[in-house]
Amino acid sequence: MLLAAEGIRMNSTMDDMNLIQQAQRHHLVVRELGEEIDLEIGRADDDPSFANTPIMGGRPREPSAEENDEVKNMMASSQFSNEEQDVSKTQPVKRKKKVVKRWREEWADTYKWAFVDVKEGTARIFCSVCKEYGRKHRRNPYGNEGSRNMQMSALEEHNNSLLHKEALRLQMASKDKIVVDKTIYVKAGSIIEAALKRDPHELEFIQSVQEAVHALDRVIAKNSHYVNIMERLLEPERMLVFRVPWVDDRGETHVNRGFRVHFNQALGPCRGGIRFHPSMNLSIAKFLGFGQTLKNALSPYRLGGAAGGSDFDPKGKTENEIMRFCQSFMNEIYRYLGPDKDLPSEEMGVGTREMGYLLGQYRRLAGHFQGSFTGPRIFWSGSSLRTEATGYGLVFFVQLMLADMNKEIKGLRCAVSGSGKITMHVLEKLIAYGALPITVSDSKGYLVDEDGFDYMKISFLRDIKAQQRSLRDYSKTYARSKYYDEAKPWSERCDVAFPCGYQNEIDQSDAITLVNSGCRILVEGSNMPCTPEAVEILKKANVLIAPAIAAGAGGVVAGELELNHECNLLNWSPEDFESKLQEAMKQIYQRALKAASDFGYQKESPEALVHGAVISAFLTIAQAMSDQGCV
Repeated sequence: MLLAAEGIRMNSTMDDMNLIQQAQRHHLVVRELGEEIDLEIGRADDDPSFANTPIMGGRPREPSAEENDEVKNMMASSQFSNEEQDVSKTQPVKRKKKVVKRWREEWADTYKWAFVDVKEGTARIFCSVCKEYGRKHRRNPYGNEGSRNMQMSALEEHNNSLLHKEALRLQMASKDKIVVDKTIYVKAGSIIEAALKRDPHELEFIQSVQEAVHALDRVIAKNSHYVNIMERLLEPERMLVFRVPWVDDRGETHVNRGFRVHFNQALGPCRGGIRFHPSMNLSIAKFLGFGQTLKNALSPYRLGGAAGGSDFDPKGKTENEIMRFCQSFMNEIYRYLGPDKDLPSEEMGVGTREMGYLLGQYRRLAGHFQGSFTGPRIFWSGSSLRTEATGYGLVFFVQLMLADMNKEIKGLRCAVSGSGKITMHVLEKLIAYGALPITVSDSKGYLVDEDGFDYMKISFLRDIKAQQRSLRDYSKTYARSKYYDEAKPWSERCDVAFPCGYQNEIDQSDAITLVNSGCRILVEGSNMPCTPEAVEILKKANVLIAPAIAAGAGGVVAGELELNHECNLLNWSPEDFESKLQEAMKQIYQRALKAASDFGYQKESPEALVHGAVISAFLTIAQAMSDQGCV
């Protein structure tokens, strides 16, 4: 009987040690709150053996030698004191232990939306469904609470939820010098919570909102009035969703879905791209429109933001099919366009050809020509670098960053993703300044040329893309190059990275690979190219990030220059146009740094430009919205 009692005590001790280690791994501390957040490991009856099972899956961890010695010492010290106790007291007693319950898959989808709040002075994670925390928080509406057959634990759901990551961010920010009232963070968190409740399935838009709210922490800390401004800003002024019927060359009818989001016009008429891609949806249109609103506000011009497009795929379509689709698309939105309303521009899947078809149908329907589109070069008598402006602007921006570090871009190895217009123009300007661009990519893999690209190679790449061939054909001509299937270019040794493909193309593992490859600067050529986890990795490694809303503003600048009456009359040369573009990019860079400095971010900080750009753009929009009242 004594041996049985000792065995029970040893199991109990091991259970408690496992629970302590679990608590140490998963408890959080929120800035200025100083309290631990209960991650809902509640008390409940369960099988004693369940406490020893791993929380997140995988094989159970064997106790270390030190832990075994500690357990033996505890048993030896308690052996004599327990000999005189009544034997009946050593009978096994069903204990209540802290356990993590398994949740069914259908409940997990609802459960993961949670929010951080303060109750009786203690930070808690609340369920957005039942508005409770602790054990009540984990009440399963489908019954069978505590079943070991459930597929996902409450702790896993919290760790995977967006709002749990918000709590993690608050913990990481606890060392910041600026001290704020804790209620401010509850209000800032409510912005994200409101967006989650309104549009829970719009993942891209929610991610862009999170990044912006995080960048505005210190702004909201100084003036809580900006919370209301942000809540209004996050709801677009107008969202158009419509069908786009069209007929192919065989006479068969097809239907696609079209989108146009006028996000905010407080500063002026909308500017924003049109994207034709199979993945296009309302969430992407909203996230692009929100980013464009910030980008336009950061530019030297007073412009609103918009975005749109369709899930139509131009690849594999004939010229006539693309023309008929563009005409059908314009039939629905032409009444919302114009120089004082909305001026669409090129985006993914939309180039000079598509913009020409769209403009022609607009002119036909509106009955006049006002030059209200940016893109089709044949209609402009002035600027000649419209399509190159975004790619060139990215290189100009990184030059400004390097100049502040007393470095130059000449000789630096540059990894570039994508193979579209922006990528090709980035390659051109990198070569012009003596850098060594070594990679491009497409949806099936990436191409690396250890000798670096030159103008002749870029021309060959353009021919390959124009003929819709694979980048693999490049390696058949140049022996020092190689194409890697189902891979990304971030494993190649580089000093500067230019992600110019699509949103979230760099995830956490890619960021780790990029850091290990020697990258010190990342220039966002595409909108939101990094996942939140990747951004955290890059920040911890002190990789400087040039945000898309600042570095990618070259297209906005060029669009305004080519619409400018003076520009069209003077017929600027490419050199004059490039000089104007460089000056505009310098103004944007300085505005972002100044805003970052005003709110306590050091120039050398990896988040200075990211946060400074958002802060500067938001304050400009917020002032206009305040002046115009609640409209």
